[in-house]
Amino acid sequence: MSSQEHRTASTRGSFREVPYMGVIWVVHEAVQRGFYNGHPDWCNLGQGQPEVGEMAGAPPRLMQVALDPTDHAYGPLGGTDELREVIAAHYNRLYRQGKSSQYTKDNVSVASGGRLALTRVVAALADGPLAYQVPDYTAYEDLIGYHAHRLEPVLLEGREENGFQVPAAELEEAVRERGARAFIYSNPCNPTGNVVSGDELARYCAIGRDNGCTMLHDEFYSHFIYGADGGPGDGPVSAAAHVDDVERDPQIIIDGLTKSFRYPGWRCGWAIGPSEMIEAINRSSSAIDGGPSRIVQRAALEVLQPKRADQETTALREVFARKRGIMLRMLGEMGITTARDPQSTFYVWASIAKLPDGFNDADEFFFKAIERRVMTVPGRFFNVDPRHERGNEHPYRQWVRFSFGPPEDNMVMGLTRLQEMLREG
Repeated sequence: MSSQEHRTASTRGSFREVPYMGVIWVVHEAVQRGFYNGHPDWCNLGQGQPEVGEMAGAPPRLMQVALDPTDHAYGPLGGTDELREVIAAHYNRLYRQGKSSQYTKDNVSVASGGRLALTRVVAALADGPLAYQVPDYTAYEDLIGYHAHRLEPVLLEGREENGFQVPAAELEEAVRERGARAFIYSNPCNPTGNVVSGDELARYCAIGRDNGCTMLHDEFYSHFIYGADGGPGDGPVSAAAHVDDVERDPQIIIDGLTKSFRYPGWRCGWAIGPSEMIEAINRSSSAIDGGPSRIVQRAALEVLQPKRADQETTALREVFARKRGIMLRMLGEMGITTARDPQSTFYVWASIAKLPDGFNDADEFFFKAIERRVMTVPGRFFNVDPRHERGNEHPYRQWVRFSFGPPEDNMVMGLTRLQEMLREG
């Protein structure tokens, strides 16, 4: 061991080498070059959050909250009754009108953010095979990896010819033939922008229901839905619409205020499912985090008022559909293509294989773009590998996730710089 390696190991002590999650690595590299959030001369086409400022057609941003004296105390592990009731009503209004089985506060667990909600859920899973797909959300790698000694990862590989979406038939095979007892996936999908909806989503839910497989539907982009013409979609998509009985269906839905309501800094997420499962999730939180902030929960009550919530999400689809169209057009002009144009999210999962040498590798592309103060996310980060069994196999070396989360003018500035980069070689 060299003296430098010894100093590094000594500084780290008994800590392991902890890798950055994809988008965090991107930001870390950019910070070394002068980036900070809000820098006017940087374009973060790798960002995992939507624009958070005032937006055309949306209600004014909430800027203050009045506290109750009880807000200074610890709150319940699973969230306040008041917010849980509002979340349950939100889902019943959007997805369960006319259905005899309705969500109540007992079907809701509130957490300080989506990753924490997911952490609680996975911690509460019983030992056994857990299916997951690739490409998918980068945080799943460590999230599943922390439990890889008791949760056997079962890989489902999305193929380019299917737009990287896993057909229901392949999910069913993983459950029936490979013994998966749970399945975790982002829907709509980060990074691909795919969305499982309609009859296919109903079949996903039926596979879980008929086989006792707990379905973990990570729905943080549920309101970013676009039509076949690329315009705003009719409304959100959720597995909640396909649940037969909220107390018997093994469907857990994870969502929050982070994406669809554009309040990522509030760290407010939730899980919805059968009350017995929700109780287990809440118990897992007693050692993990101790419960969410009462203050954020009080502020969240206003965000989810029906009129305000619908105004926000309708405006969201209008604004982001427009940005999606601009990004797809400008990327196409560069020779950057998709297997399937995004039906949801604010990401374009695109191939750079047709670009000239020196630009057709995602890491090379990243480092050349960052010198022009433009950030992207190399595709390798979405090759979720909880046990690190696939070594240096990176099937997405020529795939990049581009984000149209930034405001339109900033996004266009970044895309223009990429066009200049390719033109100048």
